[in-house]
Amino acid sequence: MTKDRDFRTWSVIIWGLAIHGCFPQAYQYFRKMMSEGVKPDGVAFLAILTACLHSGQVNKGLCLFDSMRFEYSIEPTVKHYALVVDLLGRAGRLDEALSLIQSMPFDPDFVIWGALFCACRAHKNIEMAEIVSQRLLQLEPKHPGSYVFLSNIYAEVGRWEDVERVRSLMKNRGVEKDPGWSYVEVDGQVHSFIAGDHAHQRAEEIYQKLEEITKSARQQGYMPEIEWVLHNIEEEEKEDALGSHSEKLALAFALISTWPKKTIRIVKNLKICGDCHSLMKYVSKMCQREIILRDIKRFHHFNNGICSCGDYW
Repeated sequence: MTKDRDFRTWSVIIWGLAIHGCFPQAYQYFRKMMSEGVKPDGVAFLAILTACLHSGQVNKGLCLFDSMRFEYSIEPTVKHYALVVDLLGRAGRLDEALSLIQSMPFDPDFVIWGALFCACRAHKNIEMAEIVSQRLLQLEPKHPGSYVFLSNIYAEVGRWEDVERVRSLMKNRGVEKDPGWSYVEVDGQVHSFIAGDHAHQRAEEIYQKLEEITKSARQQGYMPEIEWVLHNIEEEEKEDALGSHSEKLALAFALISTWPKKTIRIVKNLKICGDCHSLMKYVSKMCQREIILRDIKRFHHFNNGICSCGDYW
């Protein structure tokens, strides 16, 4: 670290540790910052709250949120509230998250309602999800996420008529879902993949490798988590759909294109699904590879069958 450390320097370090899932180190630097006489500002609190969010430190996060307001007289912005709503929501404390939104001194934006909406899906609270979805549609009627998440929630509980109703509404309003993609860099060249992609010149080898590692992972105990495929199709078809997610294709390509034990780095534009996350853990152990995946939320470091997120993301 530089000799002259201001709150910006500390904040960058804490934030970097936060998105890599290193809460103990992030909190250690936050405490050290204060011990050296540097008062945290709103950005520093955003950083440490992000660390709490990515590690499930709910009570610690709530204490820090109160400390920001009452000890340091820093008024929370919409970003601070969004983090705390997400923190409560991921922990299943949906009623508390909703109460916090309702007590905010300003109108909640799309991000805040979106955080609660994602939590409703994770904890299968359909009643609250339907209420929140209406708020989201009022704020941004053209945003595909509102429709996709609600459709997914209905699909998870088998309400296929409601799924079709939401998808029809989406189509009639001209709203299109953002495609998921992943990319990996090999020998200075970036290779991009989308789900079910066969456009790559080594597609046949990629799918052969993917089949190989999936078979090996099954022998080690991996089971495809078909609940992440939200179509009204047979289970065998769901496994096929899971098998061609973009991050899996990027992984298979990296395995056939790089030296053994070389770290694999993948970037994905959406949140990694639970099934892909599970397979990455198995592959990191079977192939003795560190796999670093950056999704829209955070970094995941897979090493020897364990992810840095502790399966909390």
